[in-house]
Amino acid sequence: MSEGNFCTYETAWCPGCGHFSILDCLKTALNELGKDPSEVLVAAGIGQAAKTPQYINANAFCGLHGRSLPAAVGAKIANDKLTVIVDTGDGDSYGEGGNHFIHNIRRNVDITHFVHDNQIYGLTKGQASPTSVVGLVTGVQTDGNFNEPLNPVLLSIASGAGFVARGFSGRKEHLVSLMKQAIEYKGYALVDILMPCVSFNKTNTFGWYNKRVYELDETYDSSDKAAAMIKSMEFGDQIPIGILYKEEKSTFHDKSKVLSTETPLLDRKTNHEFVQALIHSYQ
Repeated sequence: MSEGNFCTYETAWCPGCGHFSILDCLKTALNELGKDPSEVLVAAGIGQAAKTPQYINANAFCGLHGRSLPAAVGAKIANDKLTVIVDTGDGDSYGEGGNHFIHNIRRNVDITHFVHDNQIYGLTKGQASPTSVVGLVTGVQTDGNFNEPLNPVLLSIASGAGFVARGFSGRKEHLVSLMKQAIEYKGYALVDILMPCVSFNKTNTFGWYNKRVYELDETYDSSDKAAAMIKSMEFGDQIPIGILYKEEKSTFHDKSKVLSTETPLLDRKTNHEFVQALIHSYQ
């Protein structure tokens, strides 16, 4: 796979980690779409997956735990010419960032959300994450995780997301295709990417996933919402990967009279005298 202008810097991930594959797929997808690093913003919060903006040659935002979505949304609202990608982990996105996750679906700002879902908190040494399976034994959950796992793709579809997909770090060509389609989609697009954590998750290994994932084929209708919700609940002996649901929807910019013009907020002139008058009126 070709990284083009999106070169990689030295990483601190464990050998064999799924993050490497996802990063490689991201670079390839951006390169094949003809993107220039100056046109792309990669945002993340805290975690091993959230180190991605530091390892790719593009504009970057590294925020607080779970707070990548507000920054990404703000950047897109200010400059809709940017390709805005949130690239972070399951704990960061669905745990600390869960509230932002749900409400950005409602707003439908045109950003792309790639979640490295290894079902564990890797940076903080392996406690259960929101997507950890029941019974997963960790250094914290020594008797096994007893909380039901969050199903992010089901939640996204039920909450009204227009593009919801699941990928696997071990199927790189398939994942590149999903990433390209998600980036090109007009509106909020989620790709939940299953991947192994070689250090702390000894259950959901590369082999475990590889025996279970299968690609959705042309007979699957991704426009059928009820069928997509049923398919999204299939997680066990078989795990479907691909676009689970896709629907064309009006974006946040489309619905806003202020934002639906051709000139981004970034390029509009500010009436400083008017702003100062407003400030003084509250004194």
